Amino acid sequence: MLTLGLSGNFSPADRDLVPQLHWGDFHDAAACLVEDGVLLAAAEEERFNRIKKTTKFPAHAIRACLELAGRSVREIDAVGYYFTEKFVDDSLNHLYLQHRRTPTRYARELISGWFEEQYGTGLRADELHFAPHHTTHGTSAYARSGMNEALVFVVDGQGEEECISVYFGKDGELKRLADYPFSKSLGYLYLYGTMQLGYGFGDEYKVMGLAPYGRAETFREVFESLYTLRPDGDFDLAPGGPGQNVLGPAFLARGVPPRRGGQPFTQDHMDLAAGLQETLENIVLHVLRHWVSATGVRDAVLSGGVAHNSSLNGRILRSGLFDEVYVHPASHDAGAAEGAALFAERRLTGAPLPRRRLRRADFGPGLGSPTEIERRISAWGPCVRVERVDDIVTRAARLLADGHVLGWAQGRSEFGPRALGNRSILADPRPPGNQTRINKMIKNRESYRPFAPAVTADAAPTYFAFPDTTADYSFMSFVLPVREERRAELGAVTHVDGTARLQVVDEETSSRYHRLISAFGALTGTPVLLNTSFNNNAEPIVQTVDDILTCYLTTDLDYVVIEDFLIHRTSTPPGIDHLTIHFPPTARLTEHRTPGAPADSATHEIHLDYVDGPRTAISPEMYNLLQRVDESVPLSAREAELTDDLRAELLRLWQARLIALRPHVK
Repeated sequence: MLTLGLSGNFSPADRDLVPQLHWGDFHDAAACLVEDGVLLAAAEEERFNRIKKTTKFPAHAIRACLELAGRSVREIDAVGYYFTEKFVDDSLNHLYLQHRRTPTRYARELISGWFEEQYGTGLRADELHFAPHHTTHGTSAYARSGMNEALVFVVDGQGEEECISVYFGKDGELKRLADYPFSKSLGYLYLYGTMQLGYGFGDEYKVMGLAPYGRAETFREVFESLYTLRPDGDFDLAPGGPGQNVLGPAFLARGVPPRRGGQPFTQDHMDLAAGLQETLENIVLHVLRHWVSATGVRDAVLSGGVAHNSSLNGRILRSGLFDEVYVHPASHDAGAAEGAALFAERRLTGAPLPRRRLRRADFGPGLGSPTEIERRISAWGPCVRVERVDDIVTRAARLLADGHVLGWAQGRSEFGPRALGNRSILADPRPPGNQTRINKMIKNRESYRPFAPAVTADAAPTYFAFPDTTADYSFMSFVLPVREERRAELGAVTHVDGTARLQVVDEETSSRYHRLISAFGALTGTPVLLNTSFNNNAEPIVQTVDDILTCYLTTDLDYVVIEDFLIHRTSTPPGIDHLTIHFPPTARLTEHRTPGAPADSATHEIHLDYVDGPRTAISPEMYNLLQRVDESVPLSAREAELTDDLRAELLRLWQARLIALRPHVK
């Protein structure tokens, strides 16, 4: 049986279903293709439309999954969606009440309509299955844990009506033990803390990285006033203010207003982050202790967005509550698409869930054949030099040992938020300055943000202190202590508190990446690499050759390796005259004029039209240039008007991903 699982909203590529659709309305769009319990392909829509945590319909992801599996849409037996139909339709109806000009179309019609429009075949009622949201999380995580008997904990912002669900999994069956109502949402509590610190939805991991710089005791009394631990693993959160934000009013009363973006981080901000992290860990462990005591089950499976908090996961490991803990590599809502596919399959067949450990995450599209890759790189012409290398691993290891920072793209892209060696930026983990250097040269992000170490399996115990609890460290899911005697050696990847979010690389599941780390170790004596995702601060992880070269040419990366090809830029800044300007589907140009004001007082702007999308002012000359874009005409055809200032402005817009520059295709 072939089933397709979906997550995300129903917006087309160029606009939202309703204007400025909120980020909370069915985010993390993705598609997964499952056949008889086996995951064939999985891809997140953000990798294609380049919008982080996108709410668009996963149209590109569906096509990619079908192409990867070599299947047609007519072979699909069932489609699963990651929320119940009633919840989705009620949510859509709420949007329609607010936006009275939007036609009223509901989930079944919207999904079936996309298949009809794209493939000429709709979906029968019995082919489309809507699944309870937490069930999709629990299903995918339990099915891929390899465990026969386990407690399954789903913790996120909100499912339909719940924020925590507890299941007992045994023999391929899931039994729901308890739900906690969304008024007790730890996901929302952490999000409100994230917003208090000047960040937004999807930035929770930044707060997790900031927390070790703070002192949890500073605001412990404030945080403890926000919750009450109850018997039997229950707890209450204090009533909140507008939008049920329990945290904001408490800190305003203490004279700590929300930080604004761009403001420096004070010690109060760091202490707030530390207190927030401690609060999350204390409440989650309270819940876990009860269910271990009540059931006697000593193996745990974690999923839901909160399961990506690797500091929390590390504390769970060290608690000694469990003999083994498994965290799905795509525990956020994109991974729920896989759970929806498995849910649909099980509903139709009645077969128990598969129980085979997922040991790799590379279920997305590859980069093409060597000929296709070389042809695409060559299209970038004067921007880059390319060399095909017989032993790319040895060459790359030498470059890393010599202090260079590399983009590294191999094989199929990973499913989930972590770059695990297929779409990674790699560097020497030893010099402490590499942390600040890479944060500045590539990510354009705060200097406090840590990077992860990737280490070979045989060397891992030498560098990191593993607890007695068994876990799979393949997916960067756990923060562990770096051994004290190794912290100076791993200066670029040891966080301020002596920990690291490590990835243990196994030779069997990631052979080329393992060989690279081993070769670097042979040259330096340290079989560890600094690994971070291959992207800049304005985009999701790269997917295609064009994405890779765009990231390379708009950052200060030294080299890029794409399969067996070594790439080096020819100039800084890159020459762009042979490239053509392309607009993302959501790009909008605007001119603002005050009535009665002189024409030359108008201001101009470009922005991406989705909630919290980037926007920036542009010069009148740039506005005029962009108004007349012809995607088939290279910039060299406009050499007379392309001043040095305009070239520099184009590069800034490209770096911010407000426009795209691509090779001219004749």
